[in-house]
Amino acid sequence: MHAILLFAHGSRDPLWHRPIQAVAARIAQRAPEMAVRCAYLELTEPSLAQAAAEVVQQGATSLSVLPMFLGVGKHAREDLPELMQSLRQAHPQLHIDCQPAVGEHDALLDLLADIALSHTMSRE
Repeated sequence: MHAILLFAHGSRDPLWHRPIQAVAARIAQRAPEMAVRCAYLELTEPSLAQAAAEVVQQGATSLSVLPMFLGVGKHAREDLPELMQSLRQAHPQLHIDCQPAVGEHDALLDLLADIALSHTMSRE
């Protein structure tokens, strides 16, 4: 089984989590055969390590981490590689890959531009 972990910063504010959880729900609807979990760097659980351990316990044999960061700051450049190394050491039997941060995907950037333009164009 393949698993996807959506990795975000985290917040104490429960409303902050809604968009990340909505993405997870949409993935689950589109690919019910995959395990999908949200994981957080800080302030919220589960951590990346906890979420990975959960999907491994459920039978995951491969894992993709999708950083839910628009900008590629310190967390994506420095913290995430260390966390990925720890995951690979903790689960050597898994094939683990880390996708580029969502802010590096042209499709998302185009979608955000479309949203901005659609709002502006509807006012004209």
